[in-house]
Amino acid sequence: MIKNILLAMLIAPSACVYAAAPPQAQKKESPAAQELSGLAGTLSDGIKDRPEIKLAVLAFGYTSGKASEGPVVVQERLTTLLAQNRKITLIERGLMKKVMEELNLQASGAMDEETVKKLGKLLGADAVVTGTLNDLKDERTEVNARVVETETGKILCAASAIIDKTWKDSAPVAVTPVQDYGAKPLVQVAILLDTSNSMDGLINQARAQVWKIVNELVSAEKSGSRPAIEVALYEYGNSSLSKESGWIRQVLPFTADMDSVAKELFALKTNGGDEYCGEVIKDAVNGLKWSPKSDVYKAIFIAGNEPFTQGPVPFQEAVSAAKAKNIFVNTIFCGSRQQGLAEQWKTGADLADGDYANIDQGVRTYTVAAPQDDQIAQLSGKLNDTYVARGAYGRSKMAAKKEMDTMSASKGVSFAAERASYQAAAPAQAASDASWDVVSAVESGSLKREDIKTDQLPEDLKKMDKKELNKYIDGKLAERKKIKEEIIRLQAERKAYIASEEKKNASGANTLDKAMIDTIRKQAAMRGYKFAK
Repeated sequence: MIKNILLAMLIAPSACVYAAAPPQAQKKESPAAQELSGLAGTLSDGIKDRPEIKLAVLAFGYTSGKASEGPVVVQERLTTLLAQNRKITLIERGLMKKVMEELNLQASGAMDEETVKKLGKLLGADAVVTGTLNDLKDERTEVNARVVETETGKILCAASAIIDKTWKDSAPVAVTPVQDYGAKPLVQVAILLDTSNSMDGLINQARAQVWKIVNELVSAEKSGSRPAIEVALYEYGNSSLSKESGWIRQVLPFTADMDSVAKELFALKTNGGDEYCGEVIKDAVNGLKWSPKSDVYKAIFIAGNEPFTQGPVPFQEAVSAAKAKNIFVNTIFCGSRQQGLAEQWKTGADLADGDYANIDQGVRTYTVAAPQDDQIAQLSGKLNDTYVARGAYGRSKMAAKKEMDTMSASKGVSFAAERASYQAAAPAQAASDASWDVVSAVESGSLKREDIKTDQLPEDLKKMDKKELNKYIDGKLAERKKIKEEIIRLQAERKAYIASEEKKNASGANTLDKAMIDTIRKQAAMRGYKFAK
């Protein structure tokens, strides 16, 4: 016990550590939830200089990772105890669950600084209460808790307690389930970008072409359905990242929210570093929730300009692990084809049945202004009027959507049209929107009309009775369907026009979108997907 207290004091700046009473004294406390009262009190004292602080209490995962009721039991008890402090505002657990699912996270008790910051921003929380559980002998459990500031990642306070174990452990789960899209086909693509000093051209191409690339994916069909698209994003080779991480950062886990992908691409900054291709591929293979289904199109695209052989992890080992999971590994060398060959980029792709390509990252992307662009952009604005934000989480997502509308418009009408076309056609986008938009939730069946909570609706809808609200939702559903169908029709015409113009004005230069789209078409066809000619 003394060892645990000393450890907590060492790791927590301004740490205030609570040691539970000896077992004999602790057993006198009743009910069981009060065993955590001392710990909750110590945490409250540690943030008493932060009046009106907003806290999110996460589930306390086992250090061993075992499945159990314990993480949620401790979370609920601690939330109840902290709620007794009127100076603390607690984030509602249902909202936290949705945000965790949105970020594709599990509450393990160990989160890096970037994840804590993302949680804080989406939840509107000033700090998170997180921690771990560790079973001891005699049905007792050690609880280690800490309050982490979301803006800085700094530990504000830490506390420790030993409590009676009053919950059951679940049978171990062999595989973490991935999101279930039902009968819809699925595509999973992980993009690994070198963000060292010399790679500004690559990043600019990725920013400009992201919507064009995902629109190619969603234009495919399998068994009569458009696929759900999930994209993950990594950066590597950046000196701003930690040496311990191998200069690697998982920017986003698999997500169906392409606005998040676009936003993170625009936030990337280059800085010199060591580019470890083998290590970032290994991290993507092991750190992402790949579907276990063999008919899913799963692909890694890694782009960079240094030897593929750098780093402590042999690329052969990492790429072989990808192939074992039916993941294509595609390599894109930013430079001459011969140099990429000499530096083993093609060898890496060959090991996982992938494609090797070289691109000229210095080429300025050629954008075709199509006659359909303006009309699609106008329809996109009308589409936004069909959303009904649900609660605080919905309002934050709607604000983020409007922020991306502005950002997209600033990049030109063609960029905005590509984004609008994806949002109209992608089934995964609709599923993602259902987590915060009442209309999407009703449309998908994830929310029954009788379960709509009036207090979570916008002010102008709170006054409506059930009949009026149902009529309003029906109107939005009909309006949305009509708008989406028109956008999809216009996008088909737009795509044909752009293909014709690009053929006339072809520069012959290889760019990121060409390399990825050619590969996607070929490999997805091998998994049963069909593309329009």
